[in-house]
Amino acid sequence: MKTEPFVIERVYGAPVERVWKAISDKNEMKQWYFDVSDFRPEVGFEFQFEGNNEGRIYLHLCKVTEVVTGRKLKYSWTYKGYEGLSFVTFELFAEGNKTRLKLTHEGIETFPALPDFRRENFVAGWTALIGDMLPAYLEGKNVTINP
Repeated sequence: MKTEPFVIERVYGAPVERVWKAISDKNEMKQWYFDVSDFRPEVGFEFQFEGNNEGRIYLHLCKVTEVVTGRKLKYSWTYKGYEGLSFVTFELFAEGNKTRLKLTHEGIETFPALPDFRRENFVAGWTALIGDMLPAYLEGKNVTINP
């Protein structure tokens, strides 16, 4: 059963170039997102990172599928050892000297019916990352990422 993708939008007091760098530079991503092993905004580039939920560690396997420099970044999002395939898309829109970010996570329903893969967990995770961690990072505040 296909469900509606999760979408979250936020406006940041930073220019598009600054937000693009925060979502596409591995050194900056490590400051607010996840401790990615490596990252390049190039179609076909594969990367991974670990995330945990209450002590359960999940290896995320991702592959960049679309890049429009400064405007759009899309990658697949799967979990090692689990069925399912989803896609995460970051879209950036200049609004004067600010940037509107639209994040879409589609395909969440393809993951197993386990508590950790419930839609509300993705909603909470992305809301924390896009709504709290990224703006704090862009404003120069120290943030603590999920170890």
